[in-house]
Amino acid sequence: MNIHDANTISISEILSKLNRQPQKLSKNKAWYLSPFRQERTASFQVDLKSNRWYDYGEGIGGDVVDLVCNHLKHHKESYTKSDALRWLKIMADKSGDILDAIPIEDIFPEKQPTLSLRNSSPIKQLGLINYLTTRGIPLYIAQKYLKELHVYNKETGKKFFALGLQNEEGGYELRNPFFKGCLAPKAISFIRGKNYPPQSISIFEGFMDYLSIVSQLKNKPLSGDAIILNSLSCLRQIYPYLKGYGYKTAYTWMDNDPSGETATLALGDFLKTQEGITHKPMNKVYAPFKDVNEWHISQLNMIK
Repeated sequence: MNIHDANTISISEILSKLNRQPQKLSKNKAWYLSPFRQERTASFQVDLKSNRWYDYGEGIGGDVVDLVCNHLKHHKESYTKSDALRWLKIMADKSGDILDAIPIEDIFPEKQPTLSLRNSSPIKQLGLINYLTTRGIPLYIAQKYLKELHVYNKETGKKFFALGLQNEEGGYELRNPFFKGCLAPKAISFIRGKNYPPQSISIFEGFMDYLSIVSQLKNKPLSGDAIILNSLSCLRQIYPYLKGYGYKTAYTWMDNDPSGETATLALGDFLKTQEGITHKPMNKVYAPFKDVNEWHISQLNMIK
């Protein structure tokens, strides 16, 4: 799907998928409650003729891709145009009712102290498999590292499926097409490499980046160990893992954005204090793309 194709999708159809129905209708206009916040009076206008939108409460508007970018940003997901196109591809697919059209806002509040794990299993839910496909991750690779988690929100009484990577504190990092979060506690994930003792360690921001490299290697594990931060807020948690373990090289795979650059510099400063470790930022490998997964998808000719 390219941007031209995406902008032919009806905005009203997208809003319906997001559990938004028109509050007022005229010949060429439809008014909705904003998908970006809670409100009682509809201030989100859709021009049915031009298929464009404008949110009077936020003072922003645009086309279909702009809408999805803002939706992803609102839900704390990565919100580049490539991310929007992947999201739209899933929604446009007939099997894209992957979460049984559960209202996203109902099950994913901004804070998740009420999420609990009901059960875990190997990945078999079609929607999650489709999601992996859009990220360029073969199922047989994902099965080695991730579980299919059935998560319950005690506050809303809603259940949903997500991919889960276990972290070092017993929590899980969660991903599905509409949600990025965790089952507490939040912590890093450590993955042992194939060589022992390890000579190197690779540090990734998220598990999709790690799985992208494993996919590029045709399912061959990294020779050295790997740490997945799961959040830049966990950066300090990795320092004890780098001290005194005999690593000769630390490869960092941070995003090509201001936050990623800051994290790379912070890691570089710390590694300078560790005798015998050479720091090798890998950003040039996947530049000009935002992150490793976006670069990986481009290598598969999935971005048009």
